[in-house]
Amino acid sequence: MALEGPAVLVVGAGISGATIARVLAEAGHEVLVVDSATHVGGHCHTERDPETGIMRHVHGPHIFHSDDEHVWHFVSRFAIFEPFEFAVDADVGGRLFHLPINLDTLRAFFGKDFTSAQAEAYVGERAIKLDHAPRNFEEQALSSIGPELYEAFFKGYTQKQWGRAPADIPAAVFRRLQLRFNEDRTYFHHARVGMPREGYTAMVGHMLDHPGIRVELGTPYRSDQDVGGFSHVFYTGPLDGYFDYQFGRLPYRSLRFENFRVDGDFQQTATVNYPDLDVPYTRITEHKKFAPWEHFERSICSREYSFECGAKDTPYYPVNLASGSSLLDRYRQAATDLEGVSFVGRLGTFRYLDMDVAIGEALKASRSFLERRNANEKVPAFFHA
Repeated sequence: MALEGPAVLVVGAGISGATIARVLAEAGHEVLVVDSATHVGGHCHTERDPETGIMRHVHGPHIFHSDDEHVWHFVSRFAIFEPFEFAVDADVGGRLFHLPINLDTLRAFFGKDFTSAQAEAYVGERAIKLDHAPRNFEEQALSSIGPELYEAFFKGYTQKQWGRAPADIPAAVFRRLQLRFNEDRTYFHHARVGMPREGYTAMVGHMLDHPGIRVELGTPYRSDQDVGGFSHVFYTGPLDGYFDYQFGRLPYRSLRFENFRVDGDFQQTATVNYPDLDVPYTRITEHKKFAPWEHFERSICSREYSFECGAKDTPYYPVNLASGSSLLDRYRQAATDLEGVSFVGRLGTFRYLDMDVAIGEALKASRSFLERRNANEKVPAFFHA
């Protein structure tokens, strides 16, 4: 296949960068992918634990779920996906409850043998009536489920996860959560829910395995370096990092994982949340439960701690506030003013994105790039699905 024009530079070998690189390479472009890490896969990185042989989700659990057939068709080219049912419990005061909150949760928490209709009415009676639309996470929660459920399951967890009062977090964050008045405890209700049999790092490796793609790992990128000769740059790193933090640092949360091994099983579900404020971690993940088709006598688990991201820490979650951010507006305007650079992915767009949405936006970005280049039009800085 003939290669077209100057190479395209993709900064970041995670799922967004790998998606863009693959589409452009298949269209005949030469693509260079650089990443400061020593492995591909980004925050989806998986690897075998040398002591137990279990596939570990190094940066926390990732479950692929999507209703987008185009995204599913794309990722299925690079991995065999095993069907997976994700179940989560919450440890509240030493008692385990199902998440998302469902009829069983409500019966156990309130100590009442509800029917579905009774449970819905009971929760409705406890919901606080506001004289305005919910303005933040706390108001959204209180007006949806009332104070008892909010304080037990969400208030402490939100404070630990985001390092801020729930009143400072956007209402949309709570609207992502589910409340059910039946006994269904399946966490995700999408057309496709699965796990790549050989892990996400292997999947991304297959995406990048193309003669038109060159990957350079352990290679940090700075926008002020003379990288020379690239027809376009797709940047998946932190938005403020591209500009060397010239306006100040955007707020991110980072994560620390405390791994431990046990004989047998440690918990009933793959993930247990710990909403209580007196528990310092947010959740415990038992990795072998993400691959039920494999069998191990021992187990490896991870306690997950959230903290404010400093200059030397790894950013995981962009912190968007209910009040908005003039700093974020400045960076987005600076990005829009650039020529020849597009920002993609969770960090590049400073938005919380599920994997399928990140891949969908990367597909859109790469296809738009091809169409606009053919029409000699400017390629935009941001692509939102």
